[in-house]
Amino acid sequence: MSEIAVVAISVAKPGYEEQLRQALEGIVGPTRKEQGVLQYDLHRDLQEPRRFVFVERWESQEALAAHAKSAHIAAYKQAVTDWVEHSEIRVVSKIV
Repeated sequence: MSEIAVVAISVAKPGYEEQLRQALEGIVGPTRKEQGVLQYDLHRDLQEPRRFVFVERWESQEALAAHAKSAHIAAYKQAVTDWVEHSEIRVVSKIV
């Protein structure tokens, strides 16, 4: 299967921006060591600082699926349940 990209957005509840930022930063290192990851970069929206955006590239859908089942992602999801107002994940493929 061909390379895929992901845009993952998490919006912190008011007052939880720094807790969410720290939790997101905590998954960057382990994820960058996973098999099949090509890019895993965390960004913060300049106009809406509660909004955090991951820009990701994966070798395959299977690599992304393994990432979603990883222990550090499971721990992250459990930790941030009360801190996230909204999250959205878009999986896309490059056209040009």
